[in-house]
Amino acid sequence: MSEQSRKDEEVALRLMRVLEATPAANQRELARRSGMSLGSLNYCLKALMAKGLVKMQNFAQSRNKFGYVYVLTPSGIAEKADISRRFLSRKQQEYEALRAEIDVLNLEIRKKNMQGTQKA
Repeated sequence: MSEQSRKDEEVALRLMRVLEATPAANQRELARRSGMSLGSLNYCLKALMAKGLVKMQNFAQSRNKFGYVYVLTPSGIAEKADISRRFLSRKQQEYEALRAEIDVLNLEIRKKNMQGTQKA
């Protein structure tokens, strides 16, 4: 998976999590909660809807043309779970690599400190 694909997937996951938590939020609120610009949010929502992962529904008895809710479809829920698994796997690998780097740095510092105390 390319770096751009991973980033797109992480954005989609973040948005799907916000949608799941606050389906009745308007686009401005969704943008704020997901840390996206309104234009980016609109673009992502359209992409998720085109894939059949999110659907837009009118509020019952709403006369307000902005009275929509965005909900994950059953395939959106399944895709969110798949993305979550991949995201978690990547983050665990990143954590393990970082942990190994920290261990090496700590070892280098201990060696340097021991060399310094032996000279004194």
